Amino acid sequence: MVTSRPIGYRGIFRNTEFRALFAAQTISIIGDQFARVALSVLVFDRTGSPAWTALTYGLTFLPDLVGGPLLSGLADRHPRRGLMVGADLTRAGLVGLMAVPGMPIWLLCVILVAVQLISAPANAARGALLPAVLGEDDYPAGQAALQSVTQAAQVIGFAGGGALVATIGTGGVLLADAGTFAASALLVWGLVLARPSAGDTDPERRAWWPDFVAGSRLVWTDRRLRALVLFACLGGFYIVGEALAAPYAEALGNGAVAVGFMFAGYAAGAAVGMLVLARLPKPVRLRLLPPLAVASCVPLVLCFTDPGLVFVVALFVASGVGSAYQVIASTTFVLAVPDTRRGQAFGLAVTAIKVSQGLGVTLAGLAAEGIAPHQVVGTAGVLGVLAAVAVVWSWRTAGGRTDSLAGQPA
Repeated sequence: MVTSRPIGYRGIFRNTEFRALFAAQTISIIGDQFARVALSVLVFDRTGSPAWTALTYGLTFLPDLVGGPLLSGLADRHPRRGLMVGADLTRAGLVGLMAVPGMPIWLLCVILVAVQLISAPANAARGALLPAVLGEDDYPAGQAALQSVTQAAQVIGFAGGGALVATIGTGGVLLADAGTFAASALLVWGLVLARPSAGDTDPERRAWWPDFVAGSRLVWTDRRLRALVLFACLGGFYIVGEALAAPYAEALGNGAVAVGFMFAGYAAGAAVGMLVLARLPKPVRLRLLPPLAVASCVPLVLCFTDPGLVFVVALFVASGVGSAYQVIASTTFVLAVPDTRRGQAFGLAVTAIKVSQGLGVTLAGLAAEGIAPHQVVGTAGVLGVLAAVAVVWSWRTAGGRTDSLAGQPA
């Protein structure tokens, strides 16, 4: 369904294909968070080792660093609906296998890596398919809705995971996660239209490796695309507040409830900001991109004053609102890439974001070993503001003032 002007959130939810993608992503994410909790409990119960537990949890993220750049291009070489369905069914089988009692820990880890690797092309296919489902005018609203529900689903999944493990056990939770993948496959297969591979219309289609090289070159040699990826990587600075939520709350003399408020404050600000921004006209969104990127880090600078919990949560809400610029950066990026390269480009961008966030979390954790949490968060805010100013300069010099980037020369 392609329209000549935006139809708003009510309108996009009248689109059957979008409803299917929305529901499929929501239930899969909730199931994944349930499974992360279950795996952590299962491994710790079986080994009593915090190291093994941390390794298992880390394996739910690390394979994306390989799968993102190397496998996302499959979304450009094969029909995207079929790729998503095949990936969901494969993951359903693998996660179901993980529920077998007595599964060796090493084999659990191997299967977990396989599940995460398969996720990379599936996510790229969904990201590249969304503009075709909604049209370019309504794509930002659809992306904002998906990103907002992703945050909400993660909170629900983590919050309810422990209770679900206590109720049906780790094996039951893993089977439930397998069921969410099966349900996702059914929704996509039954309600999303079949479309030919984007590569079928590419006269320059090559073998896998040359295609990977060409997609990488497209992202890293186009100054505007590179600047948009750098905008996204600023998340490595403002994520520090979330990364240190537990020790920060303890330093403020509060417990687990305060940690929840910190996480919820950022998530609420980001969700509201995204939903509002996506409704604005494209020229307005692009003008707001630079100031919001800077504003995502500015509130954290005030943590240097060591304020109380209520003010800290308010600062996290403000940072979350500023971080909503990510929906502008991501949608502008995807629409600026030819459809035949969107899967590969999407995967490369996601990988860059995860690397930056992983570095931010790791460095913040190391710094907090010897420095007060509020000082670490404040320092991250200062560095983030400086980095954001540099990225804005890069964006401006690359022609980022224009209202539309698609089709312009690099």
